[in-house]
Amino acid sequence: MSQQQLPKIGITLGDYNGIGVEIILKALQDTRILQYCVPIVFGSVKVISFYRKMLEMNEINFNYIKSIDQANLKRPNLFTVWEEETEIKPGQPSPVAGNYAFKSLEAVVSAAKAGLLDAIVTAPIDKNTIQNENFKFPGHTEYLAKEFGADKSMMLLTGEDLCVGLVTGHVPLKDVSSHLSQEKIMAKLRILNNSLQTDFGITKPRIAVLALNPHAGDGGLLGREEIEIITPAIEKIREDNILAFGPFASDGFFAARQHKKYDAVLAMYHDQGLIPFKYLEVEDGVNYTAGLPVIRTSPDHGTAYDIAGKNKASESSMRSAIYMAIDLLRTRNRENDLRENPLKFIPLKKERFRMEF
Repeated sequence: MSQQQLPKIGITLGDYNGIGVEIILKALQDTRILQYCVPIVFGSVKVISFYRKMLEMNEINFNYIKSIDQANLKRPNLFTVWEEETEIKPGQPSPVAGNYAFKSLEAVVSAAKAGLLDAIVTAPIDKNTIQNENFKFPGHTEYLAKEFGADKSMMLLTGEDLCVGLVTGHVPLKDVSSHLSQEKIMAKLRILNNSLQTDFGITKPRIAVLALNPHAGDGGLLGREEIEIITPAIEKIREDNILAFGPFASDGFFAARQHKKYDAVLAMYHDQGLIPFKYLEVEDGVNYTAGLPVIRTSPDHGTAYDIAGKNKASESSMRSAIYMAIDLLRTRNRENDLRENPLKFIPLKKERFRMEF
C-alpha cells in the first residue's frame, strides 16, 4: 500500500485530565505506526504541549493542521479543535475537561460523516463530566449509534484470546432482566454474526451464549430467563443458519476455557462479559462498536485519574485500538468488495468430463 492510500485514523483526545493524552503520545511516539496509517489527533496544541513537557516527550513532533487535507504522511497530525487556554489538572474530574472532551469527539464524528476519515479511535472519557445538552448518553457506544443512525449496534470487546459482545451495556444490574427479550437477544446475535463475517472475515462464526442466572437457572429454580427467553432465542436464531450455542453458566464456561472453542461470546450484561475479558486480555483489549457504518475502536479502560500525569499509564490498549482499526478497515473493505464483485459463475461443461473407453 502506498503512503497516499494509507487510511486516515481520527483520534479523540478524551478527557485531558485523565490518561488519554499520555497514552496517545506514547502510542504515536513509535514512528512505525506511520507505515500503516495517517494518525490525526483532534484536540488542542496547548494540551498536547502541556503533556509533552510534563512527560518529557519532546521527541514526538506533530504536524499542526486546521483541515484534514493538510495532514502529513510522515508525522502524527494534530487537528486544532480549540485554541483557547484551558485549565489542566491531571487526576481531577472537571466539567471543563468534559466539555472539551465532547468538542474533540464532536469534531471527529463530523469529519467521519463528511467522509474525511476512514476510522475513529476514541480515548477514554469521564461519563459524568461529559454530559451536556448534546451528550445525554451512558457512553461512547450509545452516542455514536445515534449520530450515525445505527439502531443495530453493540459493544464488542476484542482481544487475542477472547471476543465478547453484550446484550445489555451500561444498564444497572437490577434492571438487566427487564431489558432482556427473545427479540433483543436475536437482534444482538445477528449484529455479532454479521460483524464477525464482515469485519473479522470469519465465514461461519460459532457464538457461545451465556446464561443470566447462576447455574443457567438450575431448571427454573434460580430464575426462568433461560427457559423463557434465552434458550428460545438461540433455537430461533439457528433457524436463520446462525450458529449460536448455549446458554452456558458463565463461571463454569470460563473456568473450563470453553471460550476457546468459539469465535465470540454473547454476554447478557456488562460485567458478566468484561470481568473475564479484562482478566484474560490484561492491557491489550480493545472496545469495538459493531454495527456502525464507520470503524470505531477504543482502549478497554477508563480515564484512570489515580495515575493521570504520573507517567505510569500503559499505551498498550491504545496502540492495539489503532492497529485493530486498521485491520478491521482492511477486512471490511475486502469483504464488501467480494460481495459487490463476486466471481462470475461458469457452469462446467459435461464434454470436459466425457471419458473415452
